[in-house]
Amino acid sequence: MEIYESGDIPTNPAIVNRETPLDSLNLNWGEKELPEKERTKHVHRLHPYLGKYIPQLVEVFLRKYFSVGQRVFDPFSGSGTTLVQCNELGINSIGCDISGFNVMLTRAKTKAYSVKVVSQEIEDILKRVQILVNDKLIYETKSEYLKRWFASSSLMELLAFRSLIPDYEDQDILKVILSRAARSARLTTHYDLDFPKKPQTDPYKCYKHSRICHPTEHAIQFLIRYGKDTINRIEQFSKIRTDAKVEIIHGNSRDINIGLIDGIITSPPYIGLIDYHDQHRYAYELLGIEDRSSEEIGAAKRGKSSKECINYQELVIEVFNNAIKYMSKGGYIVVVAGDRNNLYPDIAAACKVSEGAVIKRHVNRRTGRRSGEFYESIFVWRK
Repeated sequence: MEIYESGDIPTNPAIVNRETPLDSLNLNWGEKELPEKERTKHVHRLHPYLGKYIPQLVEVFLRKYFSVGQRVFDPFSGSGTTLVQCNELGINSIGCDISGFNVMLTRAKTKAYSVKVVSQEIEDILKRVQILVNDKLIYETKSEYLKRWFASSSLMELLAFRSLIPDYEDQDILKVILSRAARSARLTTHYDLDFPKKPQTDPYKCYKHSRICHPTEHAIQFLIRYGKDTINRIEQFSKIRTDAKVEIIHGNSRDINIGLIDGIITSPPYIGLIDYHDQHRYAYELLGIEDRSSEEIGAAKRGKSSKECINYQELVIEVFNNAIKYMSKGGYIVVVAGDRNNLYPDIAAACKVSEGAVIKRHVNRRTGRRSGEFYESIFVWRK
């Protein structure tokens, strides 16, 4: 097995092909080589999502190991990055995730829209919700979470928007707009949207804006802003979207039947880092999405003790073994992992794959309170 640190020049994903040597890849992109607007291009930024890898990383390995018409599987599909990038390149894809929110978000990103129709629907619901807000109608909710985390005016605006969604055809994209607005409208500080611990109800010193800020009282401005942004992003993606098939399954990748695949590109949860259901709790409460957090692998709330590391390995092995049986011999498996606990060599051995290479990638998180540096490993295996 070869271990590669990095090439000398940051890699341009668009020029990678099957002949590109692994030791020439430099995936340590900085802001200059890969600005945020490229990392979050078109539908990739329909909704914030912690723990996703950037599309350019997926693109490199799709170009290196797969071809138009093949079928790639992501057993931890998350926000749908692999599936979106597959479609861009004309590669069929199938994803699976235990989170109902993730599945909804992926469907919204990858749907073949009539841009005219979806734009009209978004514009219409935004007009109608403003009328309802002006009428100051009262909407009921039994959710104590929503009552606690939103100002009453914000909550009424969000519930008004929700009440209108059944009137439209493209409901998933409207639910994503609602969720994105809810994330921003919570009673939390502007600098802590990722991991708020408790509602912020009083004015506070804002580290993001360097002034005294006040908790958000309204959601309507976010609904309007993100509605317009969503139209723009769908239109951008529609110009490059291909006819490649995209499938997404709400289920457990340890035992689903996915049919024949040519390979896998995925990034399993990093053990003990993120509670994936909890980061979108506002969406689960607003939309009544089924909570299957007990089936998450590597959840932060369970920590990363020796016992949890063993449990994590066993579950990930089940996922890969289930997927590998649908692959032809010689198919590639690309796994992006933050493997500080050195769990993946044993996972590879248990899955009886051929370990081709490990590429070390230096990740520079550029913005926000989570900015900082860490390393991740890209494992290239073959059946």
